[in-house]
Amino acid sequence: MDRRSLLHTSAAMAAGAVSGCALPGQAQSSAKTPFEVAATTVPIVGSDQRFPVRRIYCIGRNYAAHAREMGSDPTREPPFFFQKPSDAIQNVAPGTVADHAYPTLTKNYHYECELVAALHKGGRDIAPEQALDCVFGYAIGLDMTRRDLQRGMGDQKKPWEIGKSFDHSAPIGPIHPVARLGGHPAKGSIWLKVNGQTKQDADLSQMIWSVAEQIAQLSRAFELQPGDLIYSGTPENVGPVVRGDVIDCHIDGLPNLGLKIV
Repeated sequence: MDRRSLLHTSAAMAAGAVSGCALPGQAQSSAKTPFEVAATTVPIVGSDQRFPVRRIYCIGRNYAAHAREMGSDPTREPPFFFQKPSDAIQNVAPGTVADHAYPTLTKNYHYECELVAALHKGGRDIAPEQALDCVFGYAIGLDMTRRDLQRGMGDQKKPWEIGKSFDHSAPIGPIHPVARLGGHPAKGSIWLKVNGQTKQDADLSQMIWSVAEQIAQLSRAFELQPGDLIYSGTPENVGPVVRGDVIDCHIDGLPNLGLKIV
């Protein structure tokens, strides 16, 4: 690891030249604006504070079987990422089944159950050995996908944000701080049911790229910041839902997430 990662000076922080997990720089003073834009936040378990969402990163095809069902070879493909806007968040309280609107333009709407890592530190070129120091906590989430639009744009070799980055496409449960979980989840059951029938069933240990490796890879392309969320990939057997379907998502150690498609 570069020695500079151990010698954080104020000048280096101002220049954004810090390796490893860096704390945020000096906040800018409030600016006058012609209107207000609502901030996106997620509840934090055991606190009256809320986690402010800056960016949402998602990794694609991070379980081998899912990579194969999407037509990819997991033994050859390096990790790739896409983003959702912060206002794609839909907060879902534990013990509830939240209404989730079937989106426009699609006839093939898919679920993808995922572990979400929430960062309270960031930086560039973060070493995998330091990466988990950046994680504030974890949540359960869904990467909802207009699959027909995603595939159609992919076939045309055009960006497929329209299939991934739309309103309420990132349902999420509350964030559980690492200390409350007793550490970073590296294994444990992850499953999803539709109307009581199991559709996805895997283990977090089956990720191709661990959360630490995802943070390290992302920090090579972007300067990660506090408030970033990372949706860490979904197991195989993604599939469609229609109005009236009820989704139940589970990750060991976290409360289930429930949605009803309306």
